[in-house]
Amino acid sequence: MLDVNELGFDYGTRQILKDIGFGVLPGEVVVVLGPNGVGKSTLLRCINSILKPKSGTVMVEGENLLALGRDEIAKRLGYVAQRTETSRITTFDAVLLGRKPRLGWNVNARDLKIVHEMIRRLGLEALALRNIDSISGGELQKVAIARALVQEPNLILLDEPTSNLDLKNQIEILDAIRQVAKEQNISVVLTMHDINLALRYADSFLIIKEGKIFARGGPEIITPEVIEEVYGLPVAVESFNGFRLVIPVGN
Repeated sequence: MLDVNELGFDYGTRQILKDIGFGVLPGEVVVVLGPNGVGKSTLLRCINSILKPKSGTVMVEGENLLALGRDEIAKRLGYVAQRTETSRITTFDAVLLGRKPRLGWNVNARDLKIVHEMIRRLGLEALALRNIDSISGGELQKVAIARALVQEPNLILLDEPTSNLDLKNQIEILDAIRQVAKEQNISVVLTMHDINLALRYADSFLIIKEGKIFARGGPEIITPEVIEEVYGLPVAVESFNGFRLVIPVGN
């Protein structure tokens, strides 16, 4: 579904990403891990063509995404940034805007059905007629995710999608993202800081250190040695109820 090859990006004279290359299968959920400032958000913005890479290619189903216009990119890719702008429109209308790349002359019954279903799935029914400038930051994040999902993209990129959410809403959002990915064969790439939450939902991981890929693979790459090398923190990795857990330990 997604193939990133030799991707590089500089801010002025500062190299942020170097020779990034990885692939994502249909329906696969990939979590990008790494300390602050290593280029995780920049990587998503380069894939989405918001930032122009210095080098490399981004292919989605064999098409060069970097050569397409914004409308064509939006048909293939949904993107949720860390921060979402507010306006005087309702939650329902904000989610409906996600259908824009696929709308004909008018909104049809299928468009409305998709929007209603995503609002229900993400628990936004009570907010449907509320203006989004009157809801909480966490609720606004859920609206942004719903808007991206109703695009029916082949690929969705999410930058820290749970950062403004309480634990219950984190679980609800990640459950919904994973379920939609599997049901609709959508590839998902998301950045996260919570390694334990990532271990619960990710099929595989991309770990970045100093702008380069340090490790790529399944949960088995989350080891004490890797975490200490990347984050500079000694940890233990244990299993509980079938899930791996990363536990900081004393020096």
